[in-house]
Amino acid sequence: MTLVQNFPAFSILLTIICAVITSVLKRKSASVLTTLVIFVNLVMNFMVMIYTIRTGESYVYMMGHFPAPWGNEIRAGIFETVTMTVLLFVILFSYLGGYRWSAARIEPSKYNLYCVMVELSMLALLALIYTNDLFTAYVFIEISTLAAAGLVMAKQNGRSLVAGVRYMIMNLVGSSLFLLGVVILYTITGHLLMVPIHDAVAQLAETQEYRIPLDVTVALISVGLGMKSALYPFEKWVPGAYSNTTPTSSAMLSSIVSKGYIFLLIKIYIRVIGLPVIDMLGITDVMFVFGAAGMIMGSVNAIRAKTTRMMIAYSSVAQIGYIFFAIGLGTADGLMVALWHLIAHAATKSMLFISCAELNDASGNTHMRTALKGAFYRSPLAAAVFSLGAVNLVGLPLLSVFVTKFMMGQAAVALGGRHMVITLICLAVSTLLNLGYFMNTTVSFFVRDEASYTVHTPARLTKFSLIGFIALNLILGLCAAPIYEILLTGLSRFA
Repeated sequence: MTLVQNFPAFSILLTIICAVITSVLKRKSASVLTTLVIFVNLVMNFMVMIYTIRTGESYVYMMGHFPAPWGNEIRAGIFETVTMTVLLFVILFSYLGGYRWSAARIEPSKYNLYCVMVELSMLALLALIYTNDLFTAYVFIEISTLAAAGLVMAKQNGRSLVAGVRYMIMNLVGSSLFLLGVVILYTITGHLLMVPIHDAVAQLAETQEYRIPLDVTVALISVGLGMKSALYPFEKWVPGAYSNTTPTSSAMLSSIVSKGYIFLLIKIYIRVIGLPVIDMLGITDVMFVFGAAGMIMGSVNAIRAKTTRMMIAYSSVAQIGYIFFAIGLGTADGLMVALWHLIAHAATKSMLFISCAELNDASGNTHMRTALKGAFYRSPLAAAVFSLGAVNLVGLPLLSVFVTKFMMGQAAVALGGRHMVITLICLAVSTLLNLGYFMNTTVSFFVRDEASYTVHTPARLTKFSLIGFIALNLILGLCAAPIYEILLTGLSRFA
């Protein structure tokens, strides 16, 4: 095994060690160490991504070198490494972009604990993407839940504390459902590692043995992870959690935390249960319906939102709906679209939250959508970045979300029947709704009134973050074809 193949395990161990060290550091030292560990993880995962793309193969790393079924495994391939690399870029830009507000709004003596929560969220994401063991996945789901609740409550005012408690309650219910599903799956298969479970489930499906427990297992895992990912109608915690915390927390909660759960669900569908069995059980039809409802209702609520951050929060519900809608198509093409939108949405939504914070500051520290009239003349860079994110989520050609909508329509047409009709209608309606609330807000940025304008200069780290987000989103859009082909190759070796 080459040195680079050890990097996923090194990333996990490094993040654990740094989280312990960060807990005893002062604010500035904690921030520097957090930035450093994010950057080092990004470099290591980028190198692993290059390795897997060159070899075209997945590989298994046995923790402690104990083989299945006793050992714990990490599995890395193109699918995992490309996703992880993009999400680490998002973590880096989100943390640096929101640093000014986090440092100002979090009590200095507790800022190191905030950094610990950022590192634990990154740790959980690494583990959920790379692990090949379901119980390990559950452990890191719980770590992610606790860390995310800490991110929500970081400001320690009444609204953030209430939002954090609501987040914790809803997400613990989701975790409990997932654990029950894992327990039943272990009972009927005798395994926790994913590949042995897949083999056992294939035999059970062939003999029709334990059909009802298998149905219950898949339903519990799907609903549990759906609740934690803000799938409609389990999204009631989203508005408070995303809009009452720091910009860094909002960006990470919407773009990182929920994406780890969705990636795990895709991994379970493909690598643990298997697409033929998933199709036989009919769970994808349920996901299809919930995803469609999320696409529409998330956008309707975003139109009603009075604050910009609340609008972006409800927009996340709609975009999560796109992901589950694609999963609900029940095909490999649908899952590919879901993964692509997972990446595209993560890169875009975090950019919207950071640029929104800058626009609000430049407009008199307001949160109201109506107060952002003429915002381009107060903060040109932030307005341009927000506009790029908005037109991307609407589906402007040459950007990443257009690829989602085009490929989703193509996958639905290939299926035909009611899936094709419903998909095309939902895509059209959702796009029109997206256009309504995003364009209404964005156009107002460029409307002059009689008020005088003072140009607000972003802090250096915020400016670096905004430029980084622009580059990341343009790369995903303009280079979508080769990236999509690389991911398709990874999907073929993901099972």
